[in-house]
Amino acid sequence: MFRKFLKKLPKQDGKSVMDWEEHFVNESLHLWHDEEKALLNDLVSPVPELFRDVAKHKIAGKIGELALKEKAPRITEDLVIRGYILATPKRDHKFLRKKLNENKISVAPFEHLF
Repeated sequence: MFRKFLKKLPKQDGKSVMDWEEHFVNESLHLWHDEEKALLNDLVSPVPELFRDVAKHKIAGKIGELALKEKAPRITEDLVIRGYILATPKRDHKFLRKKLNENKISVAPFEHLF
């Protein structure tokens, strides 16, 4: 609860962490396709249901931020995985590795991010 309060406090630019998350999600909505949405839903499936929507929103915000910074024409599998790694704490990466192995996606290109 306290962490969410801290995320809502405005930073020097006047926007909070949650404001920026919302901004990146909204600005990148048109870049998402069904395959990438399905991949994100699959990757967050190990997250307890109570926290899944919050986790998915945070990760989608990071993916949107990467896509906008890179001027990507669409969200790709690569962006989803990189955004997931960057948006989640290291202790959760073992679940991501397991999910990627289940989906037969190589983690080798992303090792430097872990």
